[in-house]
This record gives sequence, structure tokens and C-alpha cells, in this order.
Amino acid sequence: MRPVDLARPHGLSGQAVRNYEAAGILPAAERTDSGYRRYTSVHVAALRTFLALVPAHGHAAARSVMTLLNTGRTEEALTVIDHGHAELLADRQTLDAVERALTELTHAPEERPSQRDNTIGALAHRLGLRPATLRRWERAGLLHPRRDPATGYRTYAPGDVRDATIVHQLRRGGYVLAQIAPLLGELRDVTSPASAASAIAERRHRLHTRALAMLRASAETGEYLHERDRSRTTTDATTDADAPMA
Repeated sequence: MRPVDLARPHGLSGQAVRNYEAAGILPAAERTDSGYRRYTSVHVAALRTFLALVPAHGHAAARSVMTLLNTGRTEEALTVIDHGHAELLADRQTLDAVERALTELTHAPEERPSQRDNTIGALAHRLGLRPATLRRWERAGLLHPRRDPATGYRTYAPGDVRDATIVHQLRRGGYVLAQIAPLLGELRDVTSPASAASAIAERRHRLHTRALAMLRASAETGEYLHERDRSRTTTDATTDADAPMA
């Protein structure tokens, strides 16, 4: 096949295919006597695999997987894929923990904190933390307390208390700040338990969609490895048959 023959079924240009080959995403193509590229079923499988890996693992990881596979480093490529699955599992577990934290907050008795209860010391005492911990979470972008214009002291609104409570529970569960930040950012704008549930459902839907993309990518990767190895076996058998007799 020519580059355009490989590209057209996927809505790509022939130049895009040549760029993928140059980047190592596709294995190097053989050339005709006149210098034209000649693509085979192996390249078809490679392109299908890359295009399936992108929505499942992201462009950078997909490129890494393909370049590793095309240079014979299959175990390293599978390790990259394993990391993606582990990340997805961690995201699911974090979402479950956030949902539990919100449920506990929703069913907790409503309090009307005084102005004094909104200080960093009061919140730290309430959660059993040191004020330095709350300041560290603030530097990480997880908390956004306001400053009292008269004193300059931090004050924590009910939404800040909720965020601090969620972060505290997730940290106790072993989650790192980098895992917590994306979910907390999505939940920060919710205004009611119903909107919080909607935000969690949307996040869960995205994780479900990514999980399905990973299944499709795994199937395409398996097909590519089969096609690649079959082609190599055929080439080796042809070479042996063409070799002169001793």
C-alpha cells in the first residue's frame, strides 16, 4: 500500500502516515526500487493500534508504547500500558473515597460556626491536624481560604471546611495530593448534594469511557503483536528457503 492507502480509512493524510513512521509510531517501511514506501498489513495493524491507544492512554503514552513495540522492547511497552490501568484503578478508588466523604458530610448534623470557628486554628483542631498542614494544602491549591480584611487572618467558609474534610479523609486513606486535586476542583463549584452527585456521576462516566477505550486498545495491541510476529516468521521462513544449499 501507498501512504494514502493506509491513511484514507482513518481520515488521515498521507503526510500524517509518513510523520508517524518518522516518529517510530509505525515500523519502517520497505522501499521499492524507485524509492517509494511500501506498507503492509503490519503497518495497518500498527496504525490501528496507535489510534486506539491515544484515547485510552493519551498521545504521549501511545507513542511510547508503539516506539517500544517497534524496536522489540515488548515488555517495556506492556509496562507502560500496565501503568495506565493502575492509574485508572487509582482514579476509581479516589472517586469512591470522595463519594463516601461527601455522603458523610451530607448526613452530618448541620452546624452554624461562629466567626471564631472559621479560623485556621479552629479548623485544624476540628480535624485533628496542625495548622501547618492546612497551609500546605493551601499551597498545593486544595484550599482557598479568604483573608479577614481587618486582621489578615485566614477565614474558612463552609465550602472550605467541606474541602478540608474531604482532603483529610482522602489523605488518611493514603491518597496523594496530586490524586485529590483534580476531583476536588470539579466538586468545588457544586452548590448542593444533588449537583455533587451529578459531578461524581460525570466523572465516573469518563472513567467508564476510558476503561472501554483501554479494552479496545488492548485488543488492537494483541492483534498487532500477532501480525508483527506472523510477518517476521513468514519473512524468516522465506529467507531460509532462499538460502543456498550447503
